[in-house]
Amino acid sequence: MEISLALGGGGAKGNAHIGVLRRLEKEGFKIRSLAGTSYGGLVGIFYAAGYSPNQIQALFESVDQNDLYGRAPQDGPSLLGLAGVRQLLEKELGNKTFNDLRIPCAVTAVDINSGAEIILSEGKLSDAVLATIALPGIFPVQRINGWDLVDGGVLNPVPVSVARGLSPDLPVVAVVLNDPMEKPIRPYTIPVPGILPRPIVDRINRISLAQSLDIFLRSVDASSRAMAYFRLALDKPDVIIHPDVHDINLLDKVVVADVAQLGEQAVEETLPQLKRAVSWQARVSKVFFGTRS
Repeated sequence: MEISLALGGGGAKGNAHIGVLRRLEKEGFKIRSLAGTSYGGLVGIFYAAGYSPNQIQALFESVDQNDLYGRAPQDGPSLLGLAGVRQLLEKELGNKTFNDLRIPCAVTAVDINSGAEIILSEGKLSDAVLATIALPGIFPVQRINGWDLVDGGVLNPVPVSVARGLSPDLPVVAVVLNDPMEKPIRPYTIPVPGILPRPIVDRINRISLAQSLDIFLRSVDASSRAMAYFRLALDKPDVIIHPDVHDINLLDKVVVADVAQLGEQAVEETLPQLKRAVSWQARVSKVFFGTRS
């Protein structure tokens, strides 16, 4: 039961991808290639590098989420930095490149100068991750090969087209973390160190900067939902897995295991469609008629 996976973006919601991977493996599905955007790119690169879902979960659980967003000297203009993320990537991935991966993998980013989608499938893995998760204005732009790169979710929240390009003959399973457009958008807050007293945290979240960030991120959320909706209609994945992560925001501090469990539950609910997509009847129909289950 071979498939290609497209892992969508969603910040902290992306921990659901861990459960999706774990349950797919348990059910006997063979992930032969993988494309990811933003947090989906982060999880996808670790998986393609040989980390099991359990190892990815343990790694993410070991990280103090308060330490992820510090600034480094090389960071350009941005509200938050990615010093903690960069340190984690350097420790775990070192100088590994896409050539070191056990399965084909690509992540997406957007060049803010040309406005073009950039598919990263060569070069240093840690650089690619920092580019695909670079939420515009919030995290630093990443410069690679002359491009100034930000989060791939700007143009392709769920990279179905990229996953299909990696394995044209396989069913593409899309893991979508965006809410439906009719869902209300929850407010956002600025991540602050957990050592600060609650009154100070509340005060930070009442200032003009925090309110402006809330408006900006809600706008990003709205546009990302719409972009995901239209891209999925255009790119037509064979199966969509949609974890119930509505109550989680991009920058929330979460219990990784709990969010991963939501991914496992979503696979359970989608098993009938998954099994139809990899059936011989579906494969024959796709080859001769160009249809998908």
